[in-house]
Amino acid sequence: MTNNNHEEQNINELLQIRRDKLENLKNKGKDPFKIEKVNISHYSQEIIEKFEALEGETVHIAGRLMAKRGHGKAGFINIQDKDGRIQAYVRQDRIGEEAYALFVEYDIGDIIEIKGEVFKTQKGEVSVKATEVQLLTKSLQILPDKWHGLKDMDLRYRQRYVDLIVSPEVKQTFITRSKATKAIREFLDNRGYLEVETPILNTIAGGASARPFITHHNTLDIDMYLRIANELYLKRLIVGGFDKVYEMGRMFRNEGMSMKHNPEYTAIELYEAYADYNDMMDLTENIVAFAAEKALGTTKISYQGKEIDLTPPWKRMSMVEACKQYAHVDFDEIKTDEDAIAVAKKLGIEVKKGMKKGHVINEVFEEFAEQHLIEPTFITNHPVEVSPLAKRNPDNPEITNRFEAFVNTWEIANAFSELNDPIDQRERFMEQVAQREAGDDEAHMMDDDFINALEVGLPPTGGLGIGIDRLMMLLTDSPSIRDVLLFPTMKPLNTGNTGE
Repeated sequence: MTNNNHEEQNINELLQIRRDKLENLKNKGKDPFKIEKVNISHYSQEIIEKFEALEGETVHIAGRLMAKRGHGKAGFINIQDKDGRIQAYVRQDRIGEEAYALFVEYDIGDIIEIKGEVFKTQKGEVSVKATEVQLLTKSLQILPDKWHGLKDMDLRYRQRYVDLIVSPEVKQTFITRSKATKAIREFLDNRGYLEVETPILNTIAGGASARPFITHHNTLDIDMYLRIANELYLKRLIVGGFDKVYEMGRMFRNEGMSMKHNPEYTAIELYEAYADYNDMMDLTENIVAFAAEKALGTTKISYQGKEIDLTPPWKRMSMVEACKQYAHVDFDEIKTDEDAIAVAKKLGIEVKKGMKKGHVINEVFEEFAEQHLIEPTFITNHPVEVSPLAKRNPDNPEITNRFEAFVNTWEIANAFSELNDPIDQRERFMEQVAQREAGDDEAHMMDDDFINALEVGLPPTGGLGIGIDRLMMLLTDSPSIRDVLLFPTMKPLNTGNTGE
């Protein structure tokens, strides 16, 4: 028999022992799963931090049994609750012979409650001296001793509940995420923004260039799309008279998965009437700095060994300037689409059907400039060809009043002075439709109702979208987007029901 088979047999025996223990408890009328409620008085960190005030006082705690040592008629255990761990001291002569006999059968992973007095051991560790102990939940699985030492790292994401139990730093990541998202809402609420909700199921996938997920509504007998953005609905609300709105929520894009991409992700979009993209730049850098300060206590972060300062103001440069600096190509000197395409070929960039000068500028920027944008940088004035919803620059109609914010070479925000000319918008939609018919399934669909809303009248408006997950990767020093998603998208392990 191989070592793997021996190990599997041993595990199966240990799992069976736990089930046998549960059956014995049930036979004794001690079924832990019948217990409904526990009146907890204190949590671990509160007891440790307030020891002087609580010494000698009776507390009631509950949590997961994480360590057990000692033998005979007394032992120490570690209990883990929502805040951390605390030690408890359990003696037979204090809790009773019957209760102690049950206690010695407890396993690592069981959830228990303890009532006892707060004291400090001879080694100076704040602990609880138990007077009552009760099993609340019998764990039928075995917690790994060294979770990060497992060969299959995907298991951390598949069984996040175990990851959270045995890896305190993982739990802290999501506490930081919660603090940061709460701070973003606080920042906007304090500035008069209204948080709203818009549909996730759409009849038209709009607001971004991306491939949507398609589903079917049986009653209406129509295909529908999970939203790729909430932009067009939020702009409708500006038309309706809400001057400042935002929504933070899930978006869905049926595209590749990577260290920075998950098919469903969190983004925030916000719109402000009578503002422009310069206002949105000020807003972006201040939102990010505020979130970092609230979540981490500083605007200076360390990401994978790189020191990054999120303190405003951030560097600003146009896309053409970035191409000139990093690709040594001055697109101000290139006047025609043909000349731009020739430059693309010279630089080794793939030339696609229908490509224009604006597309080439964007491709050159992505290929040569993005990799240099470590410190927070606003890239401004994108070509109109790649910005179908942005307002043209009044001095140069070939570019738009748009920006993308980059940190650590990643785009974390996208914003512009919103296009509010319905005639121009219809023409750009028609161009997108032509691209779609030519085979680009990420191009915009025509949205006649949105055109109608613009004809009713959208005031001059600034809009902003921030990728929350990428921002959280930066704030928590996480190398993968999966590290900041509680339940990232994973390929099922068992594909037996797929017909394969």
